[in-house]
Amino acid sequence: MWGEVRQTLKLGWPIILGNLSQIALGIIDSAMVGAIHSSQLAAASFVNNIITIPLIVGIGLTMAISPLVANAQGEGDADKPLRILYNGMWIVGLVSLFMALVLHFGVDMVYKMGQDRIVADLSGPYLRWMAWGMIPMSLFMAMKQFADGLGEPRLPMYLAVLSIPINVLVNYAFIFGKWGAPRMELEGAGVGTLVSRVVIMIGIGILIFKGKGFAPYRLHLKEQLQFRADRMQDVFRIGIPSSLQYGMESASFAVSGIMSGWLGYVQQAAHQIALGLASVTFMVSLGISVAGSIRVAYAYGRREWRQARQIGITTLAMAGAYGLACALLFIAGRHQLPLLFNDEAPVLAYAAMLMLVAAVFQISDSVQAVGVGLLRGIQDVRIPTVFVGLAYWGIGIPAGYGLAFLAGWDIAGIWVGFVLGLSASAVLLTFRFLRLTRKH
Repeated sequence: MWGEVRQTLKLGWPIILGNLSQIALGIIDSAMVGAIHSSQLAAASFVNNIITIPLIVGIGLTMAISPLVANAQGEGDADKPLRILYNGMWIVGLVSLFMALVLHFGVDMVYKMGQDRIVADLSGPYLRWMAWGMIPMSLFMAMKQFADGLGEPRLPMYLAVLSIPINVLVNYAFIFGKWGAPRMELEGAGVGTLVSRVVIMIGIGILIFKGKGFAPYRLHLKEQLQFRADRMQDVFRIGIPSSLQYGMESASFAVSGIMSGWLGYVQQAAHQIALGLASVTFMVSLGISVAGSIRVAYAYGRREWRQARQIGITTLAMAGAYGLACALLFIAGRHQLPLLFNDEAPVLAYAAMLMLVAAVFQISDSVQAVGVGLLRGIQDVRIPTVFVGLAYWGIGIPAGYGLAFLAGWDIAGIWVGFVLGLSASAVLLTFRFLRLTRKH
């Protein structure tokens, strides 16, 4: 068992660090504009909730790439990985471009979603910058998934970490008007995010298509770099359900963020603080999930079902232990951690309370993230998509709305809905993986 844990961690820690560096961009934006005023923090929360849905749709499509590449490795096909990446990038790029155009020209939607006027006024320009940032981010993630699937996650990790100081420096210049740059406040945070994402997209592209490390996978480049519909079938077959899974989960959090705005910008700012911290812990769970998915997919390609099951069980155990540690951290740091974002007493009071609720769902959130990844590794995606939809949209969102607005629980009611939805998802996905691997 410990051997399996070590192998998963060896593959997973660069993925985890890369994930954390990307979620850090949003947290940096929130922390830097939160120093100006809580209305800026609320607007950042609002836009991040809007942008999450289309961004995750694009990134969700890329989640098909790593298990498909790992499966090709298990089958011994060295040409297939780059074919998967190239056609996957076309899919992701076109989808992201379409969504960016929709958000750019539909930016006035911010005035039609029940937010405070000051929040809506601040949100529009920031939303436009974040919309165009989806394209380089999705393409970077496609190439990162390719490298991860080949068991080479370190180079993408270094690039992802590099994006943090780039983001901080550009943010500082454009948020506060330093070094000759205009003072753009929240809009400046959007500039920083876009610039950092473009830089890392170009960097990983050079490494994969020109670097020596990936040369063995470019032996028949002319044939591999062909845009063909038949080669997109596997990416669509796994990518669309994966995109729906992450999209439905992220959409539920996004809708809850919008609902928190109906309660007031103080609650919305507190919601963004607690959700930002929960997102950090989730990125580690997601890294464990991707590592488990890649290892299970490799075993699946070799038709070694016993090993796939053993990898899955140990990865689920890792997720549970990690979730418990995060729960204890949230309880102990519920008053100190929110100070990273804001120092206004009403916001801090709400945030501390939400941190307690977030502690409750840390285990289920981690386990359900891993469950989705393990099932994707054995290319079981349709039924899990139904489970995710039921858990979030049949249980989580209706319960959150009812408790918050009908039962009078305020913002806490929305977060209790998270607990119910994530717990249902964790149970359903875990039993599905155990049943399928037992059958084989």
